[in-house]
Amino acid sequence: MAKRDYYEILGVGKDADADTIKKAYRKKAIQYHPDRNPDNKEAEENFKEAAEAYEVLSDADKRARYDRYGHAGVDPNMGGGGFSGGGMSMDDIFQQFGDIFGDSGFGSFFGGAGGRASTTRPRGQKGTNLRIKVSLTLEEIATGVTKRVKVKKQVGCDECSGSGAKDASSVRTCQSCGGAGYVRQIRSTFLGQMQTTITCPTCNGAGQTVTANCAKCKGDGRIYGEETIELEIPAGVEEGMQLSLRGRGNAGLRGGPAGDLLISVEEKPHEYLQRDGQNLIYELFLNFADAAIGMSEEVPTIDGRVKIKIPPGTQSGKIFRLQEKGLPSVQGYGRGDQLIHVNVWTPKKLNAEERELLEKMREMPNFKPQPGKSDRTFFEKMRDYFK
Repeated sequence: MAKRDYYEILGVGKDADADTIKKAYRKKAIQYHPDRNPDNKEAEENFKEAAEAYEVLSDADKRARYDRYGHAGVDPNMGGGGFSGGGMSMDDIFQQFGDIFGDSGFGSFFGGAGGRASTTRPRGQKGTNLRIKVSLTLEEIATGVTKRVKVKKQVGCDECSGSGAKDASSVRTCQSCGGAGYVRQIRSTFLGQMQTTITCPTCNGAGQTVTANCAKCKGDGRIYGEETIELEIPAGVEEGMQLSLRGRGNAGLRGGPAGDLLISVEEKPHEYLQRDGQNLIYELFLNFADAAIGMSEEVPTIDGRVKIKIPPGTQSGKIFRLQEKGLPSVQGYGRGDQLIHVNVWTPKKLNAEERELLEKMREMPNFKPQPGKSDRTFFEKMRDYFK
């Protein structure tokens, strides 16, 4: 089933500013909040759908990719930077967008983190994002490719399973939050006092404190290591486009969620072809005898070499088009063309015999700005000299 447009989901225009998008999401979140719609699967899906739309449109980079490429530009299954709402739990959404509910006083109505009591064990501090570059050939961009890359990063400590504790007896329930990972705050607003929740500053949301640290990670819950990651690069990506893999960045502090892996696309120069959006350009050089008489010529394409016909009288600057021999759209909508730009090559050095032939040719009618009859036999001779 095709996804709905993110702007349509939130009920805003494509020119909406960040504040308008935030207000629209808050309105939808309150409308479809699970505590307001218990056991309502449709409301829950609408709630996740709104969160997915807000996660993309509230981020300037992701919004730019979405505006340009549609859902393909932010689809994590295609290497994009968005997320599938169905792939995140409710607690993930509340943790990520808790400030949205808190700003509205929503937490005081429904309780718990971000307006809903947490149903899972709270987690520690989130890990940082990692950035890498992936170099791709035009051939790989044309078809899409799976790349295996080794990434050096912080990984969960295998000695303490990421807890940072020496052993189970070294873990204590946080006294500040009572193990909830969040503490309540009372704020004065023009509507009166509002109760909201924030991440516990003592345990950073872990809900636990450690009395004796793990000897291997020194209580951090993570160590430096290396991971081999498989990247699914979709066809049609462009230089500078950024893809992301959720949860494949640095491990979180003391069992917290991992950051994201951000992948910047870099195009390797092609030996013959240049890219112009979805189109590919090839510079074809002909001597003027071939251009005047006509010929067949093999040219390289992204799919292999093909033969094209050069008609007699072809002028320098002429462009031939090979339909659908370019690159596919990253959205999957069609394929570009290959444009062949003709350049009539002029030799820089001539021997005595070549100069004599050119002197003779200079006086022929077809080499003057008026119509006349060409000397085909002469051009046949010239072809052999200027290859």
